[in-house]
Amino acid sequence: MNTTIKEARVEIEIKLPACEGHGLCAQTSPKIYELDDEGYVRLRVDEITPELEAEAEAGARVCPVAALVVRR
Repeated sequence: MNTTIKEARVEIEIKLPACEGHGLCAQTSPKIYELDDEGYVRLRVDEITPELEAEAEAGARVCPVAALVVRR
């Protein structure tokens, strides 16, 4: 019997209309998030590697307006 295991991939949804530019995500997780020239969140990376998953989740958790959603 063969078993195939797919590696879980983490995706981040940014809800820009909700973002108020507090910057807590970028302060908490600077490897993942940054603020653009207008003060809104954007991703610094193209892919969330397993090593960065916890940091991505931490940055999303501190957002006071829930503008970031991390999905597996």
